[in-house]
Amino acid sequence: MDQNPLPPTNEANGSDAPEPATPTATPTQRVSLGPFARLARVQLVSAAGDALFTIALAGSLFFNLDPAAARPKVALYLMLTIAPFALVGPLIGPLIDRLRGGRRAMVIVSGMGRAILALLMIRHLDSLLLFPEAFGALVLGKTYHVAKSAIVPGLVRGDNDLVEANSKLVLLSGLGGAMAAGPGLLLSLIGSQWVLGAAVMLFALMVPLGARLPRTSIAREPTPKDERDDLRSAGIVLAASAMAILRGMTGFTLFLVAFWLRREDAATIWFGLMVAASAIGALIGAVAAPLLRRLVREEYLLGGVLTVASAVGFFATFPGDRTAVLAFVMSVGFAAGLGKLSFDAIVQRDAPTVNQGRSFARFETRFQLFWVLGALIPVIAPNGVLPLRAGLIILALSSGSAAFLYLGGLIALARGKRTPSRVIADQVWTEKRYQRLSNRLPQWMTRIIPDPSRREKPQP
Repeated sequence: MDQNPLPPTNEANGSDAPEPATPTATPTQRVSLGPFARLARVQLVSAAGDALFTIALAGSLFFNLDPAAARPKVALYLMLTIAPFALVGPLIGPLIDRLRGGRRAMVIVSGMGRAILALLMIRHLDSLLLFPEAFGALVLGKTYHVAKSAIVPGLVRGDNDLVEANSKLVLLSGLGGAMAAGPGLLLSLIGSQWVLGAAVMLFALMVPLGARLPRTSIAREPTPKDERDDLRSAGIVLAASAMAILRGMTGFTLFLVAFWLRREDAATIWFGLMVAASAIGALIGAVAAPLLRRLVREEYLLGGVLTVASAVGFFATFPGDRTAVLAFVMSVGFAAGLGKLSFDAIVQRDAPTVNQGRSFARFETRFQLFWVLGALIPVIAPNGVLPLRAGLIILALSSGSAAFLYLGGLIALARGKRTPSRVIADQVWTEKRYQRLSNRLPQWMTRIIPDPSRREKPQP
């Protein structure tokens, strides 16, 4: 079996190019793993560790409390998930690109740091120290994902293989999480300390595995103006807007369904079925991505999944029972999974290669903000104010509107005209309103709010 289905090419543009290939090994020599296979091993171990980490913390935040008491804690946790991006976006993203071997180094630091923090959390599960330690683990987890996404382009043959490479990593994430879920749930019956102990071992294993990744080139200077313009090009801006809506829908769906099941006094098995449906949908998206990419471009894959999610949302509204909601949750998982693969491929294809660490950090910051904003709506809404059917209608309309704006924008760009979203934004999001809002917000948050003075440039 070929252990490196996506062999790399040495690129002169400063990408993550590995060392030149060694001569063909004789049958008696040990066959070494290719660069992509090495990254795949790291991804598998990291996903398994993340699954154990989540299992260890989940009980104290949601299932051990009644719905009314759970809302404040969940809202606090959601706000906590934004905070890591305040560091990953403006600080760690550029650092990943500028340090020699920075992307590989960040993978190693992420594994080592999460192992140490998980070890400390074993002693602080009932202490306030748990929250800053969890915060640190979240920062390092996001750092790993940014570094991983920036490494991928240097390990594939060409742009057409990006979706396939990303889908393989997503499948490995699902496999790693599934392999760890069973033992993690069994260990949780003994105590969360045992689950965290298993996570410590997996995160520690990332260190020697990460050390075998290829070294990366560096961006010696801050992002020049022409590369900043590339990141604000019309195609990337449109794709980022569509992906932000998808991420917001994911957070909204998760907590809308979770609190609905709590109000219905549903058995625990239904929570598990909803999580499984979302994971299965994402895995189906990962399997289908390479096949669909051979038929259409990434941009149309992203627009298509928004349309599918909207249609399923409308159909699920009328029965409004658990089976219909299960189908909708699966469709959202499919849309989010395939949409993210498509967006990553667009950025990996069009963004400046040596500055992709900061590119992914910037976009992930915005996406996480939208995820939290979407999740906060059902969390802070009092019981009964947001019925399930109303939430499904909101989701279907949001997805349908995003599909119209995105696909319509692609058509407008092809004709050299302004996109529908730009026409609306010019009327609603003015420079005066931007200045008024930015003066009231922290500086780190103003960096992720779009500046209306920076106009998108049409692509040829």
